[in-house]
Amino acid sequence: MSPDANRFDRRSFLKIGGLAAAAFASPTLLDACSSSTKKSAAASTSATTGASAAGTSSAAAGGASSAASSQPAAVATKTLKVGYVSPQTGSLAAFGEADSFVVTALTNYFKANPIAVGSDHYGVQVSVKDSQSDSKRCGQVANDLILQEGIDLMLVASTPDTVNPVADACEANGVPCISTVAPWQPYFIGRGGKPGSTSFKWTYHFFWGLEDVEAVYLDMWDAVTTNKKAGAIWPNDSDGNAWGDAVNGFGPVVSKRGYSIIDPGHYPDGTQDFSAQIAKFKSGGADVLLGVPIPPDFTTFWKQAVQQGYKPKIATIGKALLFPSSIEALGDTGQNLGSEVWWSPSHPFTSSLTKQSAKDLAAAYTSSTGKQWTQPIGFVHAMFEVASAAVSAAGSTDKAAVASALKSLKLSTVVGPLDWTSGPVPNVTKTPLVGGQWRKSSTGYDLVIVTNKQHPEIPSGGTVEALA
Repeated sequence: MSPDANRFDRRSFLKIGGLAAAAFASPTLLDACSSSTKKSAAASTSATTGASAAGTSSAAAGGASSAASSQPAAVATKTLKVGYVSPQTGSLAAFGEADSFVVTALTNYFKANPIAVGSDHYGVQVSVKDSQSDSKRCGQVANDLILQEGIDLMLVASTPDTVNPVADACEANGVPCISTVAPWQPYFIGRGGKPGSTSFKWTYHFFWGLEDVEAVYLDMWDAVTTNKKAGAIWPNDSDGNAWGDAVNGFGPVVSKRGYSIIDPGHYPDGTQDFSAQIAKFKSGGADVLLGVPIPPDFTTFWKQAVQQGYKPKIATIGKALLFPSSIEALGDTGQNLGSEVWWSPSHPFTSSLTKQSAKDLAAAYTSSTGKQWTQPIGFVHAMFEVASAAVSAAGSTDKAAVASALKSLKLSTVVGPLDWTSGPVPNVTKTPLVGGQWRKSSTGYDLVIVTNKQHPEIPSGGTVEALA
């Protein structure tokens, strides 16, 4: 396979996506909702499918309506009420950038293909709440969805600071919850779970863990000649505290491979001056840079690092460097900055609902929005796959039955195979992880998979390169 075989740029996706454009119903922007009870209920965005829906295109999920076209369409006789919480504004807004596309596409899909539950067919009504990147608001809007809107099932995505408060509200109120896009340790342990001794009844999660990102980053570091000193930028938030934990974080693991971590201490989100951290990395000779900052903070850090002459040989940054918008904010200084890759057009997986491949789904997004694909697309889509499968397996929308179905669910999705019977802890199933670096192209930057040692079934598109 040539090094560029799995390098996907904007131009390629505009060409591929154009094939689906005629069949795709463009998504509408989902509005944010007020946290007060009355305003929240009024401003909540509800996308209704099934017999009660009107005026919505029947094109399914980005041009994937053919799955149901070979037989007469069923008519929904009942409605599944789903709540969805994610950060669509604020410092974590990049995580929610594709929400409108996914929710609208699957709204159209479920209108044409109601969920079969025994002899009934359920339309799907999705009420979307913007967390505004505020963990306190997450709990508020979750309670609004549960207590005021009477949802049957909750979906939530993107960082422990979003996922955990929503999952806790569901656990307290007896509502099944499906969550993703947060490493499993800060999700499970951060909520009071104890591996080997405790579990949750109502809340179920799918994503990778710290052991996976540690392995991927180490594979990338080993590909570049360094002094094995790594400077860490750990924010004082759920991710930073988990990744930087002295017992369960990066330090003990990377030390087994001969690396040492220079830790200048945790900093508050929104920090505007990283001079102290940069000075410590320079004086300590940190050839490797790692961290898990929010996107705006890494932009600030990296610009100051360039100005102050800190030049690591390799950088692997979680969270902040996942998105095209984040790397573009760095201008010409983003070449070969690295991050974990949880989903891409190269991933060899297919949706259990729409039958779209990862490549098809990414192309549909580009066709609809004119934007480059972004990693959360696949995982938000997969939450709806899990929701549909769990309700079907439960045989009803009874909350306890749905939660019980999730406990033993096995499903092949667009992000890979999910199996809640296989651990690593109760309530969690893991997804595959590889590593990537951003490379300049004629249209901006492309995220190229450069290490797949942990999951060779996901093809690479290049090799690890040192920073210039």
